[in-house]
Amino acid sequence: MNDVTEPVSEVLAEKAKAVLGKRNLVFVGLMGAGKSAIGRMTASALGIPFVDSDHEIERVSRMTISELFAAYGEDEFRALEARVIKRLLNSGPRVVSTGGGAYINERTRRHIKRSGLSLWLNADLDVLWERVNKRDTRPLLKTENPRQTLENLMKARYPIYAEADLSVLSRDVKKEVMVEEVLAAISCLQKK
Repeated sequence: MNDVTEPVSEVLAEKAKAVLGKRNLVFVGLMGAGKSAIGRMTASALGIPFVDSDHEIERVSRMTISELFAAYGEDEFRALEARVIKRLLNSGPRVVSTGGGAYINERTRRHIKRSGLSLWLNADLDVLWERVNKRDTRPLLKTENPRQTLENLMKARYPIYAEADLSVLSRDVKKEVMVEEVLAAISCLQKK
């Protein structure tokens, strides 16, 4: 097997772009699922803008997510997040990567359902843990047992993520494979 990056299928990308139309594609899922990396590559394949809602929140607040959590708490952070995501969804099409808790907020979920197509990057605990345990920038994982906290978040949030319009299994494969699967999932909506 060679390590050459395979290009994403242009035919599949065009089909997915047609299905998406003027809607935004909104990636949801837990931290470490790959929302930003796969979202950015999907936007590139579709030829539309990409925005990461966490980066936008940090830009408008001039604080990091961790600083916002520490200064204002999770409830105030979620209210800010909902406002920022609503604004991001006002125009499209674009690909939006959301923070892990964004879709859990009912108000944010309504904004997404109204203005976009939601796609859950679903990953198992081992995959997520392998991706997130190397950094200490996750405010919700600053606990005595962060792996157990991550598992508890999965149990609480996965039933809500399951309400997303589409779901793609995030796993350790080449990112291009994940992008192809995202585009295929969008394209399948045309058949319905």
